[in-house]
Amino acid sequence: MNKLRKAYCRSFQTLFKIALPFLPYRKPKILSSVKDIPDVLEKHHCQRPLIITDAGIRSHGLTKRLEKALTRHGLPYFLYDETVANPTTANVADGVEMYRSNYCDAIIGFGGGSSMDCAKAVGARIAKPHQPLSKMKGILKVHKKLPLLIAIPTTAGTGSETTLAAVITDAETRHKYAINDFPLIPRYAVLDPKVTLSLPPSITATTGMDALTHAVEAYIGNSTMPDTRRDALRAVKLIFENLDTAYTDGSNVEARKNMLKASFYAGCAFTKSYVGYVHAVAHSLGGEYNVPHGLANAILLPHVLEAYGPSIHKKLYRLAVEAGVASADTPYEAAAAEFILAIKEMKKRFGIGDTVKEMKEQDIPKLSHYADKEANPLYPVPVLMDAQELEQFYRDLMEDSDYE
Repeated sequence: MNKLRKAYCRSFQTLFKIALPFLPYRKPKILSSVKDIPDVLEKHHCQRPLIITDAGIRSHGLTKRLEKALTRHGLPYFLYDETVANPTTANVADGVEMYRSNYCDAIIGFGGGSSMDCAKAVGARIAKPHQPLSKMKGILKVHKKLPLLIAIPTTAGTGSETTLAAVITDAETRHKYAINDFPLIPRYAVLDPKVTLSLPPSITATTGMDALTHAVEAYIGNSTMPDTRRDALRAVKLIFENLDTAYTDGSNVEARKNMLKASFYAGCAFTKSYVGYVHAVAHSLGGEYNVPHGLANAILLPHVLEAYGPSIHKKLYRLAVEAGVASADTPYEAAAAEFILAIKEMKKRFGIGDTVKEMKEQDIPKLSHYADKEANPLYPVPVLMDAQELEQFYRDLMEDSDYE
């Protein structure tokens, strides 16, 4: 990246960091069970919630406990279950139509990050009925209060239940973009381990590594604060202590509960301190090839950490000590290497590779442009890179790559 653009990016990030303490960040109120939702709806004088989920979640019966709780309290509900991975503008339009035609007054996002992002985007369109989502992309363009929004994560990874972001894919162009504004932060987050018990090992692994990526990128960036560093460290510790157990023994309620906590803490960390190039590249892969976001993050994380080099050795040392993969007297560089190695070994245990089979050489310039546009100047990354420099990560993902 040229010097002038670097100066602009760093100036933008510095001003944003100075402003952080004065911005209306908030953490959602935590509920421990879906059975608590009817009382919350009644407290807010809401009587006709729209549940936004996906077909897989519904077919596995995960929404039944919530549906029974609502029925017991005499609350009619409406359920949209056609959200796809990397939710599209078409999903949002369908959700908005269901909300309006049934006179709904609250939104419940039930599922992984896709369902919660769709729920947030539906809320944004209800709040601003005359503005398309494309006009809300970027930061601070929603402005208006959403209907009551409750998030129920069924995976321990996205952190979407804590964040001000919704990531949406244009149904026609396949371009994936983020909408970031404070009204998108859910009012309530339901951390109920029972809804995660049936999660398959592969999704447990990739969503868990999604949470790890959130925590790591938030911690190594240049816009950290005491509370975000604390939340990121908590998340990393919980993930290293519980993800393998949740992967091998999906019925372990304690491990599932701890992973939900880890995802929540990681979400709190990155919603303030932001992420980095792992996410920017992963989003472009999701938009172009529909690669699940957690999987893309898991594949990319060690690639990007190695590319940052010595600039993050001290911070990775702290993460390595917290994760229990290095001792306090380990030199910074060695601890950083141990941390990256631990991530690579985790990927191997979970059967996660280093490549994306759909990756095409001819797509790289376009995808790196998307990543550059998303990340710069917003993401306070340790080392700035432009589109041309970001191309290395896409080439690393080619099946004939020599990355190890």
